[in-house]
Amino acid sequence: MSEAKCPVAHGANSNMEKSSTDWWPKNLNLDILHQHDQKTKPFNGTYNYREEVKKLDFKALEADMHKLMKESQDWWPADWGTYAGLMVRLAWHSAGTYRTADGRGGGGTGDHRFAPLNSWPDNTNLDKARRLLWPIKKKYGNKISWADLMILAGNIGYESTGFKTFGFSYGREDIWHPNKDIYWGPETEALASDRHSDKEDASSLESPLAANHMALIYVNPEGFEGNPDPLKTAQHIRETFARMAMNDEETVALTAGGHTIGKTHGNGNADNLEAEPEGAAINEQGLGWMNNTSRGVGRDTVTSGIEGAWTTEPTKFDNGYFDMLFKYEWELKKSPAGAWQYEPINIKEEDKPVDVEDPSIRYNPIMTDADMAMIKDPIYLEISKKFHNDHEYFCDAFARAWFKLTHRDMGPRSRYIGHDLPNEDLIWQDPVPAGTPSFDVEQLKEKIRNSELTVQELVSTAWDSARTFRGSDLRGGANGARIRFSPQKNWKGNEPQRLSKVLDILEPLAKEAGASIADTIVLAGNVGLEKAIEAAGFNVPVPFNPGRGDASEDMTDSESFSQLEPIHDGFRNWQKDNYEVRGEELLLDRAHLLGLTAVEMTVLVGGMRALGANYGENKHGVFTDQVGALTTDFFVNLLDMSNKWKASNGHYEIIDRKTNNVKWTATSTDLVFGSNSILRSYAEVYAQDDNKEKFVIDFVKAWNKVMNADRFELNNN
Repeated sequence: MSEAKCPVAHGANSNMEKSSTDWWPKNLNLDILHQHDQKTKPFNGTYNYREEVKKLDFKALEADMHKLMKESQDWWPADWGTYAGLMVRLAWHSAGTYRTADGRGGGGTGDHRFAPLNSWPDNTNLDKARRLLWPIKKKYGNKISWADLMILAGNIGYESTGFKTFGFSYGREDIWHPNKDIYWGPETEALASDRHSDKEDASSLESPLAANHMALIYVNPEGFEGNPDPLKTAQHIRETFARMAMNDEETVALTAGGHTIGKTHGNGNADNLEAEPEGAAINEQGLGWMNNTSRGVGRDTVTSGIEGAWTTEPTKFDNGYFDMLFKYEWELKKSPAGAWQYEPINIKEEDKPVDVEDPSIRYNPIMTDADMAMIKDPIYLEISKKFHNDHEYFCDAFARAWFKLTHRDMGPRSRYIGHDLPNEDLIWQDPVPAGTPSFDVEQLKEKIRNSELTVQELVSTAWDSARTFRGSDLRGGANGARIRFSPQKNWKGNEPQRLSKVLDILEPLAKEAGASIADTIVLAGNVGLEKAIEAAGFNVPVPFNPGRGDASEDMTDSESFSQLEPIHDGFRNWQKDNYEVRGEELLLDRAHLLGLTAVEMTVLVGGMRALGANYGENKHGVFTDQVGALTTDFFVNLLDMSNKWKASNGHYEIIDRKTNNVKWTATSTDLVFGSNSILRSYAEVYAQDDNKEKFVIDFVKAWNKVMNADRFELNNN
């Protein structure tokens, strides 16, 4: 009997037919700006997690979490009767994807629940940790997010072993659809490593990546590409952790603190593990790496393939890691699952950790290639000795590094929620003093209006100050006015000479008015914009919310801020260099980090071109004879069929079809708004005769969004 033909249109709900991107891979894919809208969320528009979590009984939740740590469940038994090690690993691997280059990754969204992260081999069996947490999530419901719960699980895990953490903040809001905006690498298979231009040079790791291999969080614990070599591994550890904003001391502290408790799992045949969660059979109900061939739990669990604990007492946060590391010589061996690991030579029986199920059985402890790097690399060795000799100092260093790891992507301390918040301002939190909202705004506006500064200078300076904001890790933005300090004041993209001129005029005006410089820079941009709106024949006010503060140089980590330097800005039609990535793709990346929709990106580009706010006053894309007026001319002339378009020496010319004269020049970032079918549909809206005022109103709204992106007290985020 033949199978009946399926009556469903497969392309509507499966991958059985090619998408537009598959058919035309060079087409600009705008999906990055369309994800995480209200349609993906199971709540209505009135639900606000950051307000809900404030109603949570924090101490009751944490008491339940402590209880969970000790309640071993038959379906996934706890090692030595505690889930502390498993929960620490869950938090670590949730937070550990963060990278400084673009601020993406990290534990702030609960993305660990979704593919590809939930199915990476480095996250094997962390699906079990989330299932163990489900009864608590079920009980506390909408008042606790998965993102908060997974990080909290790590903190509680450590506390249950006797460690005092630095503190904890709630407030991470879940996403409800996998993040498709994060580039995890060029490889097409897990554990591959095609991301170094020179595999002997760790620093050649492709930006913005931080991990050495596809589907690993950091480095391969067996050694780079699975080849044990502690000194080479040390180079890659240093590069990887630096790209996570960690220095050498923090790196050693995190490595040692992470390996002080718990164990690795490789006591079995890895070939018996079935598919990862996303590829598992439907009856597994989202669990992956199941072993239905042999016993695969307890002492017989296979996770990383490395087998053993690092310390004699893996359920206590003690000095055991360094004691073990320095007390014995270590030799390279293979685990039962076939993974490279180091085991001690002539170890005393009493120094061996006991079996997770039977305390009468003892096994050798182990070290990974990464652990051996802590004593083979000269710099790491000195830090390790220091920690070994001063356990209290080590505990403090680890507590701070762990807090940084798990909170780095949460933004400033003002966003923290909860009862166990540290009081100390930490420089990596980019502290900004409170602003002074009580000054005469109209009087200051008038003085700025009467200054010699042009519309382009006012708008460009405000934009450059605000465009550093990254919604990925909530860093940057206009608040703090760090554009005054190194490294920002010297960034090529900020046109240092123009910036210096503008600041020399605005700073005295700010002082005289009693306003912060941060507020004054944004207000000046608004003044320039209002001039342009008037020149276009409209009267649309530009909202202004005072209250920004001025950071000092002492509050500014210049090395950390160097990661925020723009190497491109399609809104001002500028690139620092020529890149393999197209200009329109770079524009898309910047728009996403700014939290813009595709429509907002469109209206801002068209408006900035009309304002003449291009970098260095270049004329590409300035399709208007009314430069400085907020008109729709960019869209009107881009879509005008009396023109034709021609490539010319790295840019494009817009030519009058009748006279054959060049009217304007453009970049691909300009022309994409006519060539991409989705962007063209938006451009057509703004080119219509009846939407000139709508364009002004929409531009002002999008502008205000960028200027206030880092005003978390206004945005309720």
